[in-house]
Amino acid sequence: MGAPPGYRPSAWVHLLHQLPRADFQLRPVPSGFAPREQEYQQALLLVVALAGLGLGLSLVFIAVYLIRFCCCRPPEPPGAKSTPPGGGCVTWSCVAALLVGCAGIGIGFYGNSETSDGVSQLSSALLHANHTLSTIDHLVVETVERLGEAVRTELTTLEEVLAQRTELVAATRGARRQAEAVAQQLQGLAFWQGVPLSPLQVAEDVSFVEEYRWLAYVLLLLLELLVCLFTLVGLAKQSKWLVVVMTAMSLLVLVLSWGSMGLEAATAVGLSDFCSNPDTYVLNLTQEETGLSSDILNYYFLCNQAITNPFQQRLTLSQRALANIHSQLQGLEREAVPQFPSAQKPLLSLEETLNVTEGNFHQLVALLHCRGLHKDYGVALRGLCEDALEGLLFLLLFSLLSAGALATTLCSLPRAWALFPPRNPSALCSGSPLSEPPRRPGACLPSTLLPWPQEETPLT
Repeated sequence: MGAPPGYRPSAWVHLLHQLPRADFQLRPVPSGFAPREQEYQQALLLVVALAGLGLGLSLVFIAVYLIRFCCCRPPEPPGAKSTPPGGGCVTWSCVAALLVGCAGIGIGFYGNSETSDGVSQLSSALLHANHTLSTIDHLVVETVERLGEAVRTELTTLEEVLAQRTELVAATRGARRQAEAVAQQLQGLAFWQGVPLSPLQVAEDVSFVEEYRWLAYVLLLLLELLVCLFTLVGLAKQSKWLVVVMTAMSLLVLVLSWGSMGLEAATAVGLSDFCSNPDTYVLNLTQEETGLSSDILNYYFLCNQAITNPFQQRLTLSQRALANIHSQLQGLEREAVPQFPSAQKPLLSLEETLNVTEGNFHQLVALLHCRGLHKDYGVALRGLCEDALEGLLFLLLFSLLSAGALATTLCSLPRAWALFPPRNPSALCSGSPLSEPPRRPGACLPSTLLPWPQEETPLT
């Protein structure tokens, strides 16, 4: 099948399309895009389940690591004030993981923007195709109404005026038959009229879903950015309560990252299957939803020289009929107007109607050619299979970096927290910095609570 102009499946499409697929019973599933078949749905759900498995293994690893850290830590000797070995490494590893998470957030913003651009191209192509189809319907209806009005009024009046000349009446009736034939042929050109599938409605639905998808990812990215920033602040300030809160938030974002990773992976795999051979699925789906003949759909979706225009015969007959009407009206103007001056007004009106009809006809010829709608089809595929798929892959990379960085952070934060120095009681009561050396015992107690001085007993 002919590919749309400017669209070729990318290397990512071929790579993802070659990945093996299996259903819940681990039986191989063909990689052809078949979203309505149960086996294919199970294959995509299995991709999502792999992300869930990754989340479960991450949580188990974090839990085992923290339990080992809390329960298997050797006791500190009394009065030990030195920092445990490796303490600085733990803190810096946590900081490095958070910086990697921040880099992943930047990648996520780029991927979200690319995906949104691709979906916007799809919506714009659908809107332009809807405009083309609506214009065809409008031109056909307008032209048919004009011709019908001309038959009912001007041609009828002309027959009455020329009733004394039989040959002129016959020419007028011939023009009437030609006008009725043109109207009948033109009615068959509005092939999208009455079709239940509306590109405008599809574009609105796609834009509605994309708006909420974009907003959800922006909120997720901002949430992770805040978690990373406040965690760094907590480490810098050595604030235990802030580190505890950010640990809980990191766990939440970790779950969201693995969930988004599963959705992105399944969507990327399904989209690659669609983009590897989009014509077959689009043709079958459009024919099923619209009921149009395969000749019309193949002409517009494939648009190659091997497929002829299914409306060519109607256009040829209409053009010949319009030429005949034009020649008949010129003959009537030469022969009837000198003898019947009252025939000049309906003839001028018919000439004006004929000129408007010919202008509409030429517009219909241009709009009915496959170039315009096929170009919209190519733009939609490029937006969906290039920009949107690329954005999904960047979002997948963001989720992967985010999951790894947050898992490392969750393992490092409790150890970094344990290294925070305890607050100095003297600093709390005097407002002095934590680095101030401790005061003597009882320095912060009120004078009424100080012990009474004992009198010295003289030595004998």
